[in-house]
Amino acid sequence: MSQNPPDLRPDLARATVAAENRPGQPTIGMVSLGCPKALVDSERILTRLRAEGYGISPDYSGADAVIVNTCGFLDSAKAESLQAIGEALAENGKVIVTGCLGAEPEFITGTHPRVLAVTGPHQYEQVLDAVHKTVPPDPHPFVDLLPASGVKLTPRHYSYLKISEGCNHACKFCIIPDMRGRLSSRPVHAILREAEKHVETGVRELLVISQDTSAYGLDRKYSTHPWKDREARSHITDLARELGRLGAPRDLWVRLHYVYPYPHVRDLIPLMADPDTALLPYLDIPFQHSHPDTLKRMARPAAGARTLDEIARWRAICPDITLRSTFIVGYPGETEAEFQHLLDWMDEARLDRVGCFQYENVNGARSNALPDHVPDEVKQDRWNRFMTKAQAISEAKLAARVGQTLEVIVDDIDTDGIATCRTKADAPEIDGNLFIDENTGGLSVGDIVTVDVDEAGEYDLWGVVNEVN
Repeated sequence: MSQNPPDLRPDLARATVAAENRPGQPTIGMVSLGCPKALVDSERILTRLRAEGYGISPDYSGADAVIVNTCGFLDSAKAESLQAIGEALAENGKVIVTGCLGAEPEFITGTHPRVLAVTGPHQYEQVLDAVHKTVPPDPHPFVDLLPASGVKLTPRHYSYLKISEGCNHACKFCIIPDMRGRLSSRPVHAILREAEKHVETGVRELLVISQDTSAYGLDRKYSTHPWKDREARSHITDLARELGRLGAPRDLWVRLHYVYPYPHVRDLIPLMADPDTALLPYLDIPFQHSHPDTLKRMARPAAGARTLDEIARWRAICPDITLRSTFIVGYPGETEAEFQHLLDWMDEARLDRVGCFQYENVNGARSNALPDHVPDEVKQDRWNRFMTKAQAISEAKLAARVGQTLEVIVDDIDTDGIATCRTKADAPEIDGNLFIDENTGGLSVGDIVTVDVDEAGEYDLWGVVNEVN
C-alpha cells in the first residue's frame, strides 16, 4: 500500500496496486513484507479475492479491510511486521494478518490484540475465510473481470515464478522449515503452464524462486509429466531447459534464485552458456560463509574449498556467468581467523554481486544456544570490512564493462527522461542498475535494449542506447 513502512531491509516488498473499482464494491488493501516468495503469496491472495468480486485498494482510506503479509525471518523483520500491523490498525482499523510471523499468533496478538484474524504462511483459504467474515463479497458477474495474468504486485514486465515451498535443511540460524514446512515442489507441467501464461501476457523476465531451487522435485522423486510433445521431469535441470525454450534471449529472460551449490548444478551451466536459450547466465547462491568450521556450526550443506573449485568449473564452461550471494558475519564462535578466511575467499571467488548481514538471534533458532556470541561492535567492524572488500571487487568488475555493449531491460523512465535499467547480471531490487540519461524518448518500460556502456560506479553502470530489440 502507499503508506507501507519505510524501506529498512533489502527484501521489503513495497506493494502498490492501481485500481479502478465500481461503486459499492468491497475493497481490500494489502501490505506485503518480506522476500519475493511472500510477494507471490500476496499476489495469489489478491487474485483469489479479485476473482470473488473484491476491489483492490492502494491506500488505507479506500479499503474496507487490510491484509498484512508479514515476515518473521529475523527479529528485526518481526519488529517491522509489528510496526506495519500497528500502522494498518491506526489508519484503517480492520486488519487481517498472514505470512511467516503468523506462525506465532500469540506474538502478534500480544502486541496487537485488535487484529481480526491471524493465519500462517501460504494459508490462502484461511485468509479468504477471514476476509469473507469481515467484508462479505458482493460480486458482479458482468463487471468484475479478472485479468488473465491475475493481480500482480510487480511491474508488468517481470514476474516471480515460485516452484516450491519449504525446505529440508536444518541450518541452525534459520527457522524457515518451522514456519513453512519441509520441501513441497509443484509439478513441472503446472509451473511451465504458469510461465507460459506470463509470457503470453507480455512478461519479459521470469524470476524463479523457492527456498532451495536446487532441490526442486526431490520430494516428488523427480516425477515425469507430459509437456508439449515430450516429457519433462520435476527436476531443476529439466525445468530450466524448458523455461529457456519459452523465448529467445532477446525476447525473454529467465533468472534463477536461491540455488544451493549441489554437484548437479553444474548441469545448468551449459544451458546458461547456450546463446539461443532464455536462461540467463546468472546464479543466486546463498553461500553464507567460507570457513569449514563456521559452516559446520551453521549446519550448512557446503564447504568453502570445494565451492571455489565449482566456481572455477562454472566459469570455464560459461565465462559470462554472474554469481551473486549473501553472507553472514559475526556468527556465534566466528574467530578473527575465520573471518579473515572469508575475506581471502572473497579475493579468490571474485563474486559479482554480494550482500552481507550481521548475525542476530531469531526466536526458535538453534544458533541462539551456541557459545561465544560475537559482540555487536565486532560484528559491525567485520561487516564494514567485508562490504569494503565486496565494494572494491564490484567496482573493478564494473569498470571492466566500460566500452562493452550489453543488453538491458528497462524498469522505469522518470519524468526527466532518465531510464533505470538492469543488465543480465542484475536482479530487481537486490542488484545494481544501468542508467540511460539521454535519447530515451523511444523507450518504454519492459523494452530489452542494446546499450553501449560509457561509465561505471561502485555498483551501477551508465550507457547510451545502441538498439531497441
